[in-house]
Amino acid sequence: MGKYVAQAETGADPGVAAGLPGDPTKAVLLTIAGFDPSSGAGITADLQTFWNHGFVGVSAITALTAQTARGVGAVEPVRIGLLRQTLERLAADLPVAGVKIGMLGNAGVVGEVANFLGRAGIERGRVVLDPVLRSSSGVELLNEEGVEKLRKYLLPVAGWVTPNVGELAALTGLPVPDRDAVQSQARVLLERAKGLNVVVTGGHLDAPDDYMLEASGKEAWFPGRRVEARGIHGEHGTGCIFSSALLCRLVLGDAPADAVRAAKAWVVKRLGSDT
Repeated sequence: MGKYVAQAETGADPGVAAGLPGDPTKAVLLTIAGFDPSSGAGITADLQTFWNHGFVGVSAITALTAQTARGVGAVEPVRIGLLRQTLERLAADLPVAGVKIGMLGNAGVVGEVANFLGRAGIERGRVVLDPVLRSSSGVELLNEEGVEKLRKYLLPVAGWVTPNVGELAALTGLPVPDRDAVQSQARVLLERAKGLNVVVTGGHLDAPDDYMLEASGKEAWFPGRRVEARGIHGEHGTGCIFSSALLCRLVLGDAPADAVRAAKAWVVKRLGSDT
């Protein structure tokens, strides 16, 4: 989401699962992403977000990394067969209510995840894709072959995608957009993958506002302001946490705009934490 995150301009408490309708403590959410040993991003950040919203979290690791908030030193994708077994066993044993997808690492992993979603029977509107293509320190995390597979096979089975402006440009094949071009590029994604909801995070824009284009064509901007991070992880992992929180709010039953606002507020809360 960029060096800073756009704060939700809302007086609502971002909230957790307690006190909300239903019994979300029994719901299981799956994260498919890379492992960050510093726990600021990736699998562990996703699982913590799920837990904080009252869900049981399970995971399938796509790659091991050597990284901290200062940058990524190395990436090693897992064997495709191991990932396949992990996903199949989790889906067979547990009632997965939603999926968050993060760093995938290579084209083979992209294809495997797309195949899994195609046969798993998970509601598309509860599949959130955070297209992690490059680390904030500039390390490539998915090559062009992988990006092309993501466009062709993964976007059509995801219900939501949450790119920053650089990732949006990579997905559309167009120049990195300014605010005026964000809307048109989001429509390009929607034209290529019918039924997809797009949230473009605005941390790299002059005014850090986020933009949402729903599959129905309804659109909205979410005004924000810059927030200086106080926690030990800094801004590291804000994109992971936003997409995970968005999934939580969708599974809890929030309407799209409400889910985006609550996810933004959750990231702001994390940025202001001392841990």
